[in-house]
Amino acid sequence: MVSLSDGEWKIMNQLWEREATITELKNRLHEDTGWDKHIIITMLSRMEKKGAVSHREGGRAKIFYPLVMREEAAMQETRGFLQKVYRGSLGMMVNAMVEDQALSEEEIRELYDILEQAKEKKEGAKRAGMEKK
Repeated sequence: MVSLSDGEWKIMNQLWEREATITELKNRLHEDTGWDKHIIITMLSRMEKKGAVSHREGGRAKIFYPLVMREEAAMQETRGFLQKVYRGSLGMMVNAMVEDQALSEEEIRELYDILEQAKEKKEGAKRAGMEKK
């Protein structure tokens, strides 16, 4: 899997929305980042070497597109963050959020629903495994 820097995430987010040329990326990112064409060329070159993006010839300009799915990159980033900050413990992270009172009522309900769905999936997988025996 590919590890992305903060700047590379900005480019990937653009490419996940729509394939783009260097000029299009510069125009879409300039207000937020101030990057010129040369910075984007350098970053895209690095990202191609990592296997995150590729390009095809598109008339006068190369058209860049992502090689990794957003979900895969997000999951890897999440795992890396959890490992680095919370030694891989999701419970420690949630507890830190609770202690900091950083969770709204809506977020608490959303977490509860996610956990219920995970429990149901796990129970369904167990039942399916028992039926195969």
